[in-house]
Amino acid sequence: MPVINFKYENLEELGISIEKEKLINILPMLGSDIEDYNDEEIKVEFFPNRPDQLSLPGLSRSFKGFLSQETGFPYYEIKKSGEKVIVDDEILKIRPYIAFAIIKNVDFSGDKLKQIMDFQENLHWVIGRDRKKVAIGIHNLDVIKGDYKYIAGDKNKNRFIPLEHEDKMTLEEILTKHDKGSKYSHLIKDFDYYPLILDSEDNVLSMPPIINGELTKLQENTQNILVDVTGTDENAVNNTLNIISSSFGEVGGKIESLEIVYPNKTITTPNLNPKEKIVHVDIANKLIGINIDVNEANRLISKARMEGEIIDNNTIKVKIPSYRIDILHEVDLVENIAIQYCINKIESKVPEIATIANEHPWFKSNKPLREVLIGLGFQEIMSLMLTNEENHYTKMKQEININNNENIKNDSKNNKKNNRQNNSKNNNKNNVDYVEVARPISVERTMIRTSLINGLLEFLEDNKHEDLPQKIFEIGDVLFLDENEETKTKMRKKIAGAICHSNSNFTEIKSTVASILDNLGYNWTITESNNTSFIPGRVANIDGNSKNSNITGVFGEISPEVLINFELEYPVTIFEIEFQ
Repeated sequence: MPVINFKYENLEELGISIEKEKLINILPMLGSDIEDYNDEEIKVEFFPNRPDQLSLPGLSRSFKGFLSQETGFPYYEIKKSGEKVIVDDEILKIRPYIAFAIIKNVDFSGDKLKQIMDFQENLHWVIGRDRKKVAIGIHNLDVIKGDYKYIAGDKNKNRFIPLEHEDKMTLEEILTKHDKGSKYSHLIKDFDYYPLILDSEDNVLSMPPIINGELTKLQENTQNILVDVTGTDENAVNNTLNIISSSFGEVGGKIESLEIVYPNKTITTPNLNPKEKIVHVDIANKLIGINIDVNEANRLISKARMEGEIIDNNTIKVKIPSYRIDILHEVDLVENIAIQYCINKIESKVPEIATIANEHPWFKSNKPLREVLIGLGFQEIMSLMLTNEENHYTKMKQEININNNENIKNDSKNNKKNNRQNNSKNNNKNNVDYVEVARPISVERTMIRTSLINGLLEFLEDNKHEDLPQKIFEIGDVLFLDENEETKTKMRKKIAGAICHSNSNFTEIKSTVASILDNLGYNWTITESNNTSFIPGRVANIDGNSKNSNITGVFGEISPEVLINFELEYPVTIFEIEFQ
């Protein structure tokens, strides 16, 4: 989870004077987890639903509200800078959205420069999915001149000095030779051109989402900055800029807007206009388990740094700051009322209901599966449903399935520009067949699994020190996107097993699968498989049926490349069966 580290004196500089013990007791009430502290500083983990609290100014804003030191809607004045950002139509099929802000009168003295860098990196993965969805650049405004250009740069002709380097490099060289370039090259390497941000004199500010230029490097004495946010999701880009701008505004930064001139529209960023939602007091009382009137509810909303307008004795219209991107429904406002009421003051009650419990058939069917596998000498493991694209696809030598008609990696030069732009709008959505986590707690848990196999390999990787042979299995649910379902998703039950020892082979795993399916009463056949996670010619697909269900699956010997990816030293054979 994202962590912010600050000294107690940092809070005092922001106008909060509080005893250390009281601070430690209150912070968890704001949705944080105290990881460590000593006499001088404290390290706090925050859940990713509140990215506005990932900076010290943002945290202090919430803290002041909780203490009733400052309440109500925080207003930040925005002046027009008179400057523009011209967006080239060629960039629309690569990384199509951008937002800019100018912040003047900033203070980077002491620990503040490091704090803003940590804030930037936390936002990169909380909202930006490790720069895939959103990337942020912060530049020294005093060494560049507007207007600005956002273009598709030639990978072999455009050159600049990247951050922490002394010599100019081409864009292609940055991707292959620079540390950041190598780490994030997968985000843009398949395009013919790479994103660049230039000023009016063609100085390179940034190569998003990879690296900033050395020219605009921040120093402790930097007083005026330019913030750019680029990405593939327009809402995420604008929300990120609003959070950053509001954070600087909270500590006296002077915010100025710029016009973003797209080929087909012009917008102004940042846009800190609030949104409005209705909350009903009776719903809040029922969900929280308290009994407050509309005036008290409105006071608690004000402590949450929002502004309420009482409509009647049961209804409040709430003005919500632009940086509160976590508030999507009325229940989110109810949650804020509960937090400001103080969670510890809410009395726990035993529900006044009587139920007769029965095991759900979905889970009841797991029992015979366990009995068969345990009888064959396997040990059961349980892993999280959440995983990440790297382990689930890349390490397994699997392609990420795209639901749209065609990827935009390369467009023919003969295509018309409007066709390219239309393709860009469609293809920059994450049209994959798996469910992504909107604001993941960590970069290791960004999607819901569609297979159990990589979980078995991760377990074997973590237990290389144990004696061989190792025979493990897992029964678990997987989730796919499905537009035909009411929830737009479909859940399937799978069982998977792995055998690891020096002589593990196709014959052994085939006999294991035969024992499982015969014991469960399935009629089944095998056919040739081209699953790339396995060794060609030593893998087979399964099709079968019984009175109650149909099955599909795969079994075979795992590819040496996959074994290397998971740092395994011995052969591994695996089966996976899906129950329809």
